Amino acid sequence: MSTEIIIVLLSLVAMLAALIMDKMRPGMILFSVVVIFLCTGILTPKEMLEGFSNKGMITVAMLFLISEGVRQSNALSQLIKKLLPQQTTSVFRAQIRMLPSIAFISAFLNNTPIVVIFAPIIKRWAGYVKLPATYFLIPLSYVTILGGICTLIGTSTNLVVHSMILDAGLKGFSMFELGKVGVFIALAGIIYLLLFSKKLLPSDRPETTSEEDGDSSLHLVEAVIGPRFPGINKTVSEFDFKRHYGAEVKELRRSGRTYKNLSEVSFREGDTLVVLTDDSFIQTWGESSIFLMLANGKEYEPAGKKKRWFTLFLLLFMIVGATVGELPGIEKYLPEGIKLDMFFFVSITTVIMAWSKIFPPQKYTKYISWDILITIACAFAISKAMENSGVADLLAGYIINLGHNYSPYVLLAVLFIITNIFTELITNNAAAALSFPIALSLSTQLGINPMPFFVVICMAASASFSTPIGYQTNLIVQGIGNYKFTDFVRIGLPLNIITFLISVFLIPLIWPF
Repeated sequence: MSTEIIIVLLSLVAMLAALIMDKMRPGMILFSVVVIFLCTGILTPKEMLEGFSNKGMITVAMLFLISEGVRQSNALSQLIKKLLPQQTTSVFRAQIRMLPSIAFISAFLNNTPIVVIFAPIIKRWAGYVKLPATYFLIPLSYVTILGGICTLIGTSTNLVVHSMILDAGLKGFSMFELGKVGVFIALAGIIYLLLFSKKLLPSDRPETTSEEDGDSSLHLVEAVIGPRFPGINKTVSEFDFKRHYGAEVKELRRSGRTYKNLSEVSFREGDTLVVLTDDSFIQTWGESSIFLMLANGKEYEPAGKKKRWFTLFLLLFMIVGATVGELPGIEKYLPEGIKLDMFFFVSITTVIMAWSKIFPPQKYTKYISWDILITIACAFAISKAMENSGVADLLAGYIINLGHNYSPYVLLAVLFIITNIFTELITNNAAAALSFPIALSLSTQLGINPMPFFVVICMAASASFSTPIGYQTNLIVQGIGNYKFTDFVRIGLPLNIITFLISVFLIPLIWPF
């Protein structure tokens, strides 16, 4: 075993440990590992920086802005209000109206703004029709994940794997190619949630804090702590929340527990705070990245119809344009150097949204999740380091030797399990980065079609159902629904198994080895 292999393996183990312990943001952890590879000569400066100019990474950045434009147009909030029954109904009837529609929307928009918009509306609606909100919030997060695996732009992981395939000199995914298997997984997942979510999820946990009568201008606001909150890992007594934000923390919710004695409790990303404040709190902090979600149970005036319809038209233009641009024979009618791919239409849509002020162009940097982008850029470099050092070939050879008496189907199943374990413990993009070079080496050493392995990485890296930490949307609904960790395990583990079985069975039929 060479020195380079030992350095890479030790660095990857340390990276996994750091990601699991959550002592730093994922982007900084991955960047630290990449710098180690640069200092030891495993990566050249050019290889280290290639991810930062990658077309897939830039596409993800612009999709954040497009999702923000859709959010600020209020098109989604108006849609969900129309989907929710306004009279007495059952959990099943409400879910059958909501879940398929939300999954469809999530196939074309970033998951997080969908959950941020829908979760407080659904919670407020559930109280109005006297149904437990806990029957709807985890299913909301799960169907956004299920919808995301159906298209190239449904989740950043798909775009990351697609870009890695292109960098390897192979043909990437078309807009709806992943839907050949993703749609079946989404349908099976939705049916499973419709039939079993009510049995597996807890009944509503009552609110423990009520409005105070002393000052009618004050009311309770739920605030989910984001990665840029300056008080993370500090106790409530160490960080003066009221001085920073003009609001008083009444309780903190985490993993189904409610803390009212706050003096020694430390703030963590994903915690839900219940704060007593006035109307200016949401106006001041609603567009910042300090809080993932703010909700006070009030209705807001929707944006004008013209803005909503124009936003939806731009979204449709982007999707149809990228789909038509992939049709065979289109390129010969275009000037040299122009390619009508997803990057082309996402760029145009972003600029039009900015100039038409669908999102405030002066504040565009606020709407981009920079940590996710740095994680993605570093993921490309880590993948390259695994190839350069020989770690990818070593791990692929070990997997092949482990299953040398079995068919490629077994190796496909092993790769799914490895990737899925990674994504439940660390981020989905980091999981894809670790698995991709192994998949490429597996297919090369076996001399078979690599596409089944690439597709299974996309499915496994997105299938984060069994823990609240693998996906940001799970963290958001955990706080607002006051779920316990075991709630995710109980309902999510069967969904992971469903995804595994459909993937391993269908993928080789659609993309033969």
